[in-house]
Amino acid sequence: MEDRIIEILSDVDRPAKSAIEINDELGFTDIKEYKKLEKILEEMTKDGILYYSEKKKRYLLLKNSHLLKGKLIVNPKGFGFVEIGEGRKDIYINKNNLKNARANDIVLIELIGDKTEGRIVKILSRDEHSFVGVVYFKNGKCYVKPDKKNMHDIEISQEYVHGLVDGHKVLVKPLPGNKYLGAVLHVIGHKNDVGVDILSFVYANGFNPQFNDDVIEELKSIPDSISDDDIKGRLDLRDRVIFTIDGDDTKDIDDAISIRVISDNTYELGVHIADVSHYVKVGSALDKEAYERGTSVYLVDRVIPMLPHQLSNGICSLNPNVDRLAMSCIMKIDKRGNVVSYDIGPSVIRSRIQMTYNKVNDILDNNKVSSGYEPFVDDLRLMKEVSDILRKKMVERGYIEFSSNEAKIIVDEKCHPVEIKLREEGTGENMIENFMVVANETVSGYIYYQNLPGIYRVHDRPDEKRLQSFFDFLSARGYVVRGKRKKITGKDLQYILSQLTDKPDYNILNDMAIRCQAKAIYSSENIGHFGLGSKCYSHFTSPIRRYPDLILHRLVKDYSQEYSPALIEKWQMDLPEMANHCSIREQDAVKCERDVDDMKKAEYMEDHIGEVFEGIISGVMEFGMFVELENTVEGLVKIEDIPGGGYSYMEKSLSLVSKNKKHKYTFGDKVRVKCIRASRETSMVDFALVEKNI
Repeated sequence: MEDRIIEILSDVDRPAKSAIEINDELGFTDIKEYKKLEKILEEMTKDGILYYSEKKKRYLLLKNSHLLKGKLIVNPKGFGFVEIGEGRKDIYINKNNLKNARANDIVLIELIGDKTEGRIVKILSRDEHSFVGVVYFKNGKCYVKPDKKNMHDIEISQEYVHGLVDGHKVLVKPLPGNKYLGAVLHVIGHKNDVGVDILSFVYANGFNPQFNDDVIEELKSIPDSISDDDIKGRLDLRDRVIFTIDGDDTKDIDDAISIRVISDNTYELGVHIADVSHYVKVGSALDKEAYERGTSVYLVDRVIPMLPHQLSNGICSLNPNVDRLAMSCIMKIDKRGNVVSYDIGPSVIRSRIQMTYNKVNDILDNNKVSSGYEPFVDDLRLMKEVSDILRKKMVERGYIEFSSNEAKIIVDEKCHPVEIKLREEGTGENMIENFMVVANETVSGYIYYQNLPGIYRVHDRPDEKRLQSFFDFLSARGYVVRGKRKKITGKDLQYILSQLTDKPDYNILNDMAIRCQAKAIYSSENIGHFGLGSKCYSHFTSPIRRYPDLILHRLVKDYSQEYSPALIEKWQMDLPEMANHCSIREQDAVKCERDVDDMKKAEYMEDHIGEVFEGIISGVMEFGMFVELENTVEGLVKIEDIPGGGYSYMEKSLSLVSKNKKHKYTFGDKVRVKCIRASRETSMVDFALVEKNI
């Protein structure tokens, strides 16, 4: 009935109709049918599919109304943003327009002012999920103060109070039917205990550092080594020169590589990926837990793994000098970067050495060979040759080389941050990226071009409005903008970014270009990957830490054997929901990682209050401007704290302009600031301006 209602309300001539009119078009004559219709209309309105005008007593499709639906994100300062999704810019909500909504509520908003700001019209659904907070006692009762701002304190039901003390960090869930009374699901630890600050974010984002009893029991049946039976039917590659390249401290190694020259015009590149699907069986406790987690979460001093260490660091990890089961993608690549043929399937490999990026970069960039690497130098140089060919082809087709401005936070034994520096990517890192991209494309194409159900990593075209704002901003700064926002290509963005290289504000403008992009997600429908310039892309190369890769491995195995229509139908039914779940869990993991980074950056700045830093204005809003330091720490300069006062926000130029028009602070300006406040409790850093345009 829902589809029929949507069809009725899609009438362009009369898009708004009363319940009676909808009932008549459905042809209902019985009062019971009408009551059922009313209930469905109410549910569709609650779900944000329909909008009901109280004034006109009519329903219309929400997408045809003046309202937008999204999730509310609340800033500790009291204001908020509503995430609309679908590539649209988040909408700013002044604290006076929140209408009692709380963080993570699903809300309806209407745009006001210049359409970049909104007000909440209706709360569609409350976020009644579990949350993290601090225990305190008052008048003989136990309460929890949520870490999330704009959430009310909650009393703890008496049966859950035993053992709790002031300062405990706990995971709490409101009891059914009473959002002011809750149950303690887990005691994380005391707020002053080492590491509890990070664990609080882990639990708050729906992850668990521990595995359940069913998983632990199932681990007892996982072997420590592979058997002869495991090898049967697999391509035996143990005589090939295969090795891994990872970071210095990597323990979960899921990809290995090999190279050979086949002819004057052809190379053979092998990408060998840990065969996690051999050990994690569909429907097992391990599988259910891995699916629920969806991904591993990488934090400053720890990893919350998708799979237990017995798998991720043990039998599934492609450690050197031991036999391991793999899924190999062996590609013949010509000198123009074309994959002319390939083989994909189960294999058994033995990695010769566990290399590190630092030592590989020494060989490729400085001709400095570390002990033990001597036998592999020729292979590495040949790989570099193939990597350069692949990258050239990627750039020619529209691959966008965004720069990464990612921070590495160094902590001491008490998890206190002592240094923040930028992560560096060298020749070795880029080489592995190129190899993983071509393997991911090859496996994705293997499924897509057979018209079989698949799971894809998709990246839509940039949001037109954001892109136009970016173009306008660049033009105002004197840059040449080529391309139309509706038909923008990867090459157009390449040209724009090439003008920014070596400019002082490059990192900020690069970040601004990234924010114009749609979010990459998982989908059962292939729309291509705009950022990579790829018509067909999936994730195949990291099944130890990403569930979508594990799904793809299972698809490859299923399709390499004789399969039935029933199997195809099952995948068609299951993949859309699986892809959506994996996208959500990825976003949860990214949020958790950012939350922890922001908190640790604020903690780092607590030790530097009163110090002066150079930075660049990285964001301008009506309430002030954000300044980013070279180490990626970002802090707020409030508009009321800008010397002289009376500043107004100019959206087009992303500026704050003084009343007399003589002073202006603009996105990308270099400034000198003093750290005046920082708090790991709020993850906030506040700056005061010292000097502009240094």
